[in-house]
Amino acid sequence: MKAVDMKTMRTLGLRVLAGLALATGAAAPALAQKLDANGIGRTEAVRHDFDGGREAIQVRVDFGPGAAFPKHSHPGVEIAYVLEGTVEYELEGKPVVLKAGEALYIPAGAVHSARNPGQGKAAELATYLVEKGKPIVVLDKQK
Repeated sequence: MKAVDMKTMRTLGLRVLAGLALATGAAAPALAQKLDANGIGRTEAVRHDFDGGREAIQVRVDFGPGAAFPKHSHPGVEIAYVLEGTVEYELEGKPVVLKAGEALYIPAGAVHSARNPGQGKAAELATYLVEKGKPIVVLDKQK
């Protein structure tokens, strides 16, 4: 059996995760997704308890052209996998630009924002591993 490095394993794991979400209907077609007044749509696919006081939550986030989600954090980690388009993140003051098929690990409590810099739609599959009973999104009060 051929040895596989950790980066390859992570990439394969994220692709399998995204594939399972798509195959089970977790990622609703973009046309069926309703965007809010800010051009953001969220479709929760899975919510499941694990490891005592935590839960895993998976959400498809759709971004209309130019749509942005403001600075925020989570009470646990987030893994963002871009499904389509380009998503530009600001993670603790540093820019990170991802295209479809790329992923980002966001540590618990890290302040970040996300936006679609393009003219077309963009979407990500966000997987949260968070403390149960706490709000999933905590808006950053500092401006």
